[in-house]
Amino acid sequence: MIIVTGGAGFIGSNLVRALNARGEENILVVDDLENGIKYRNLADCRIADYQDKDDFLRRLKSKSDFGCGIRTIFHQGACTTTTEWDGRFMMRNNFEYSKILLHFCLDHKIPLIYASSAAVYGASEKFTEQPPNERPLNIYGFSKILFDQYVRRHIPEAGSQLVGLRYFNVYGPGEDHKDAMASVAFHFNKQIASDGEARLFCGSGDYADGEQRRDFVYVGDVAEVNLWLMDNSQVSGVFNLGSGRSQSFNDVANAVIAWHGRGKIRYIPFPDHLKGSYQSFTQADMSRLRAAGYEAPFCTVEEGVKAYLDYLAADGQ
Repeated sequence: MIIVTGGAGFIGSNLVRALNARGEENILVVDDLENGIKYRNLADCRIADYQDKDDFLRRLKSKSDFGCGIRTIFHQGACTTTTEWDGRFMMRNNFEYSKILLHFCLDHKIPLIYASSAAVYGASEKFTEQPPNERPLNIYGFSKILFDQYVRRHIPEAGSQLVGLRYFNVYGPGEDHKDAMASVAFHFNKQIASDGEARLFCGSGDYADGEQRRDFVYVGDVAEVNLWLMDNSQVSGVFNLGSGRSQSFNDVANAVIAWHGRGKIRYIPFPDHLKGSYQSFTQADMSRLRAAGYEAPFCTVEEGVKAYLDYLAADGQ
């Protein structure tokens, strides 16, 4: 059996779909469907079972033989709301839960591949997987870096694979339930479709209007890296997962406009509540993952946005 926590979410459901494409159907999806809209992400997936995350946690803590027969656990479940400031909730949900899962995997020698985040870099201008560069700007980023540090201490003694993937700005199908936390590609597409203009922030942090730059990575590429790691269980460590290139928000908006064949950009004032806690530039250094043996290319914004919008159109969205 393969377990995907957060399997009804954005990246988790794309991972389930990628597993299905390989013929894998003996999959246990773990999630919290309090937001019932997320069921749509699993409607076309083939899975063996579903379990609520609280029931799953109790199962992990039990002394049963649950660990027998589990091939890999992909831990994608977390609170990913970067504007959430309830630190107690964030640490219980993202850190404590992940620690329990980690020790279950260590005890049963089960490979664990989990979602970390580029939010760990925060205000840093360097994006290599080194502690001096890890400067989170919010409690979400802190919850992720704390677990990365915890995992790093256990890797040398682990008898099975342990991998953390620091996702940069992931976009693609299955993110509509994320509302404000959905990608700019998602929001620009909605804006162009509804009123013909994409709304971008004015300049900030020495960047011109719309020229803030992020490492945008297509969710299909993210799924492929996860599957490659499952196939290469000798690889352990904490790795960046981006495209390895930064592109501007203008690039994303222009890719959406090009797909629609119409539209324009309008710049809006930079929000006060984001000042001091906003990453104006990110670019994943992919050297460690490449050195570990991953060779496949990553989509550019132009390629990824086209694939994304083609998918939505084919799905009637």
